[in-house]
Amino acid sequence: MRLVSFGDGGSRAGIVCRDGTISDVTDLIPSDLAPGKGALRRIIQGYDGLRDQLSERERSGGGVAFDSLVLSAPVSDPTKIVAAPVNYIDHMEEMQQLSHIDSLGVFLKAPSSLIGEGGTVRLPYSNRRFDQEGELCFVIGKQARNVKVEEADEYIFGYSVLLDITMRGGEDRSTRKSFDTFTPMGPWVITSDEVGSLDDLELRCWVNGSLRQDARVSDLIWGVPELVAYVSSVMTLFPGDVISTGTPKGVGQLADGDKIVVEISRVGRLSVSVSDLGATFSVTRGGSSVPNQLSSQQSG
Repeated sequence: MRLVSFGDGGSRAGIVCRDGTISDVTDLIPSDLAPGKGALRRIIQGYDGLRDQLSERERSGGGVAFDSLVLSAPVSDPTKIVAAPVNYIDHMEEMQQLSHIDSLGVFLKAPSSLIGEGGTVRLPYSNRRFDQEGELCFVIGKQARNVKVEEADEYIFGYSVLLDITMRGGEDRSTRKSFDTFTPMGPWVITSDEVGSLDDLELRCWVNGSLRQDARVSDLIWGVPELVAYVSSVMTLFPGDVISTGTPKGVGQLADGDKIVVEISRVGRLSVSVSDLGATFSVTRGGSSVPNQLSSQQSG
């Protein structure tokens, strides 16, 4: 199943039907499932009891045209977004890093940084460098704490495409990656049963039609099961929480007017634009702490 969010703040949930339309399934959510939460997070929470009804809606079709809706991030209000730094060897090399995820652990991104398919990444500063980082992410399906690697699949609801937009510099990762609009995600969450093995998934990212990133998910240093196990040993994960797996080499600078597309085979294709409207001057001085190669090899 492919599930989307739309409406004010992701207040409504939809399913992509077999005829390509989107059927609103918000009415299926039981009233006792935390009404303050985003619609899709409530669907995930009650998925076991809703699966048959959702499947019927998927088969029936007759919804609205896909391009008639303004989509939110599939999960509009996760309790947390957890991200994996330096989780591909080739990205470690291009960033001239001396360590990777097994030394760095993970970091958090603000949920308020989420936007959906077709949204606009807004660059906040005129004097700083911003890069695209295409990533596979996954969504937690049930509360998880101290999960074993071999049991990790039981806790994954589904997968999506994510962009970890990054300001380069010396500030803390969570600061540089948590500006509003810096986490495009979508267009949907596809349930894990439809994705199958992750080993042959391919990730590609284009900026203005030029291919920048091309990698296989099997090249991750810590795979999805290892990420679930590690993150759940640090913090309790809840239904709808998002974990992003890290980016391969090919990060590159963004500018006003750019169009970014990230596609992951069997998962989806995410497209957003970039704007510097309203950009101001950075009040922090971390821009002087940018890896040397970013000013040469990765200038565009």
